[in-house]
Amino acid sequence: MAAQISKTPRRPALMVLGVGSFAHSLGTALADAGASVSTYLTRNYGHYSPALVGQTFSHDAFPSPVPLLRKHQIDAVIPQSIDWALQPWAADLIQSGVGIFSPVGEAMRIERERDFARALCAQFQIPFPKSFVASNRLEAEKILAANPQPFVLKNPLCSPTSPIHTVMCETVADTRAWLRQVNYAEGVFLQEYLGRAEAGHIALVSGGEIHSLVTNQEYKYAFNGNLGIVAGAPLGGLVERDENDKYGLARELIHPLKPWLRAAQFSGPLQVTAIQRGGRWHVIEYNIRIGVTSGPMILRMLKNPAGVVLATARNEKLKLEFNPGLNFGCSLTLAGYGYPFTQVRGPHLPLEVTGELDCDVWWNEVAAGAEGNLVATGQRIADVIALAPKLEAAIAQAYANIRKLRVVGSYYRTDVGQSLWPPGAV
Repeated sequence: MAAQISKTPRRPALMVLGVGSFAHSLGTALADAGASVSTYLTRNYGHYSPALVGQTFSHDAFPSPVPLLRKHQIDAVIPQSIDWALQPWAADLIQSGVGIFSPVGEAMRIERERDFARALCAQFQIPFPKSFVASNRLEAEKILAANPQPFVLKNPLCSPTSPIHTVMCETVADTRAWLRQVNYAEGVFLQEYLGRAEAGHIALVSGGEIHSLVTNQEYKYAFNGNLGIVAGAPLGGLVERDENDKYGLARELIHPLKPWLRAAQFSGPLQVTAIQRGGRWHVIEYNIRIGVTSGPMILRMLKNPAGVVLATARNEKLKLEFNPGLNFGCSLTLAGYGYPFTQVRGPHLPLEVTGELDCDVWWNEVAAGAEGNLVATGQRIADVIALAPKLEAAIAQAYANIRKLRVVGSYYRTDVGQSLWPPGAV
């Protein structure tokens, strides 16, 4: 009788579409969970750290990732940005049959088009700030005259390359001044300013069901005390494991969308960011990514992150399990010379690491120097992330590690956790 040969299951093959700390962190968490990981480098910086995890492929050398997916038998891709859907190869990717850890088509509009999200909330009676779209300065100023209140100014279409990045105006005078300054190439979205009691909630939508993951808070202002401008990416963040939706964000702002989610065949991450005012949560935006700040912490919290990502990318039923004890996470960003004012640039500067690191450190705009040392090549150098049973322990560990990193002219916020938490606080 012939002996039976047992086949070892093939490791999931996952490809990250991104660069820097996003690709480094997600790739490492997935590789540690048993996946084979590679990265399609979508931008012209942050190439060093993804190469520490697996193979990398530059968009310059490979104008489309689709042939790579076939060649390397990739099971699913994980986009860093929604802009993948605007690439000339997007339709080929969708038609390839490879799983995509992102909604596609109509389902993407919830993040891409701000006024679509507003209309969707109106349809399902979800609180949303009073909002308007103007195509030029004259229209915008007429709206302000008819509605004399502060507005947050955003681009009508969400993209990393938007002509307008979020401008927080806390008075009518602030709003009026900024309406003279913003770039109206794509118009402007004026969203009623509701204050700073902000929080978010991240869920996975797959198999027609909504699965809560974490409640989170991002420290979006550039400097301590929530001062300065809203930076292009957060300077820090907190997450709390929250599959039971402790703060009601998913129940009030995501679950009412279930009929639309099913009709749009939505499959992927869904994050809501909201402001609490008058005892109610109000949506300020939806995102269809697990996020640069929260994503690495979420994958570490899950017992089988590679399996969860693959199942979600295939729109399958999910059974989530969490690693015991990893209840809270803290993320801190080491910002480089000139950040967040991106027009201010410094030279490539030596990066020193003093002492042993005992939590996750993900390199962003960093490269190997000529002498084998590390150098900072841009304005966002690293993300330091710690997870612990208690929030205070996660914060303490993250700070203990970021203090071991030094680049001249760099800084980090030293007050993460001292405001904005618990959700709804300022």
